[in-house]
Amino acid sequence: MDITEQIEQLYQKLASKSADRIEKLPQSGSARIYYRIYDGGKTYIATFNKNIVENETFIGFSRHFKSKNLPVPTVHILDETKMLYIQEDLGNRLLLDELESKGHCDEVYALYKKSLQELARFQMEGDDGLDYGLCLTASEFGKEAILSDLLYFKYYFLDSLERPYDKQALLNDFEALAVYLRQSRLKFFMFRDFQSRNIIVENDNVYFIDYQGGMKGAMQYDAASLLWQARAQLSDEWKEKLLNDYIDAIVQYKPELDKSLFINQYKGFVLIRLLQVLGAYGFRGLFERKAQFLSSIPLALRNLKWFVENRLMGIDLPEFDRMLRLIVSDEVIAQFETIKATDETPLTVEVNSFSYKKGIPKDESTNGGGFVFDCRGILNPGRFDDYKKLCGMDKPVQDFLEQKTKMHVFLNSVFDLVDISVENYLGRGFEHLQINFGCTGGQHRSVYAAEQMARHLRNKYNLKVQAVHTNRENWAK
Repeated sequence: MDITEQIEQLYQKLASKSADRIEKLPQSGSARIYYRIYDGGKTYIATFNKNIVENETFIGFSRHFKSKNLPVPTVHILDETKMLYIQEDLGNRLLLDELESKGHCDEVYALYKKSLQELARFQMEGDDGLDYGLCLTASEFGKEAILSDLLYFKYYFLDSLERPYDKQALLNDFEALAVYLRQSRLKFFMFRDFQSRNIIVENDNVYFIDYQGGMKGAMQYDAASLLWQARAQLSDEWKEKLLNDYIDAIVQYKPELDKSLFINQYKGFVLIRLLQVLGAYGFRGLFERKAQFLSSIPLALRNLKWFVENRLMGIDLPEFDRMLRLIVSDEVIAQFETIKATDETPLTVEVNSFSYKKGIPKDESTNGGGFVFDCRGILNPGRFDDYKKLCGMDKPVQDFLEQKTKMHVFLNSVFDLVDISVENYLGRGFEHLQINFGCTGGQHRSVYAAEQMARHLRNKYNLKVQAVHTNRENWAK
């Protein structure tokens, strides 16, 4: 039984009727797979996750927070395997989407302010009576957890640069910083990944998702995560004003708050968060070779550069400070910058899908060369009646290839190979590159691969890409 059939069965158990349709949603950086269930005018979100402990944590936290009337989704039902559950659909408008579509306007500022006000309530009221035994890792973000984040950054980002530094001196500075930050007195529920992708906006209200990594910890960490998110690129003025809004919200609960101490420790947690994010980008990008994380590294480094040059923490960490200034140098940032095409860039990329029965497309340009990739090692959706009259641009075929084949592994390897030539061609002013994907009928696998390649090149390099499906006239109708 595939995932869609499992969702259908679980939904029938919940609603005593069948859904109108079930659609797979785009996958994020996690292993969780999301689906939207449609039933008349109602929608629900189904989540499939093989990590049962993580599911139990999310559901346990959700039920506790909901009992406190906090802004989280209602979990309706969990199946007997504990790998699939259906929850309330809060919509698909993320706070980050609002920022990127509307910019730094009063409306978006108000949403950020409301998010931080709700965060203060979420942290303190959510802490009351919460079973921290549900936590996935440590139950508290103490010295060991802080050191873990710093070492994550060291192993997955810093060491990959292969730049010399005094390892023992750096570890000593890590220890000193962890001891300093451990002294925070405001310890409540810490979301752990409080950023604009995990905040849903609906009717000018905000709701929180993906808090299953939470634990007890310093409140400042979550505010640092939101305000210093690399992708958001909030202005310094907004960061300062929003931090004060957050502190004002806390003071309603804690009138005795020492604002000066709070802000000094906040700066330390900003640094911890920035380094933890770099570690995550290093792992996902440099080791797992995921393009979206690689492209985020320069943003994160520039974020860190501004912090290093403008913020003092009140603690002397000589080797740590030297190392930070090394990794935010223009030379290191340039190492991760992606060349972007401009209107004057001569390079055009031609991406073709084709059928091996008809032969490989001829390169009519004067450049020659290029790539030919054989998709026939991927399971063919065209073998199954449900997909025979569809193509690789149709969602059911895309879902099949993404869920039931190794197409994503295949394409990640292809992207790595093609990117080398694209960056070289951009630097040398070449005018043409042909990339071909072939399969048996030129209708399913090769079409999907060609569309994904075109999307990748447009997004990463801002390139002019021509996607052509050469066997379209022979597709099964």
